[in-house]
Amino acid sequence: MAGFKDMFGRVREALFPSRKAPVQTTTQAGQVRDRKYGGSTKAMANAYGVSPRTVQRWIDGTRHPVKQQDKLRQDAVEVQTTERGRERKAKQLAKLGTISGMSARVGRTMTFEIQGSDAVRARDVHLNLTGEQAAALARAENQDEVRAVIGGALAEYFNGGSYGGFTADDFTFDPDDFDLS
Repeated sequence: MAGFKDMFGRVREALFPSRKAPVQTTTQAGQVRDRKYGGSTKAMANAYGVSPRTVQRWIDGTRHPVKQQDKLRQDAVEVQTTERGRERKAKQLAKLGTISGMSARVGRTMTFEIQGSDAVRARDVHLNLTGEQAAALARAENQDEVRAVIGGALAEYFNGGSYGGFTADDFTFDPDDFDLS
């Protein structure tokens, strides 16, 4: 995982600017326990591979996660929005049609090789997202789903050119070199 501002986190922050994850690990741990694990310290401890006492120490601030820090940050970003809120935003974005007003910059995008030569050189690609693509980002629940949506947008972008026939799986890109606006 790339850290606090990974691809999934940047998408959530751009789409839901008032729902930023808390900075302090004590708050993160408390919100993740309450919202993702229904208040169960034991369930959260099992998911993180630690003892319930360790989770309680994260919440009361006497200890801070080290190995689990990235997972905790990712979960804290995830729990900031509800499914209902994501769906409401997705419906609003889907109504925008072909021009959503949202754009993505995908850095160092590459495709597979065609007949022994690179089909597309590594470069930054600027995408104007459709309402449906933006809606899919709002519904995304993890980094893999965000990558699939962006891969699909890249395929549409390049299929409009002279190459054609691309799919979302044909593209690789650096998730740390990604911006959404």
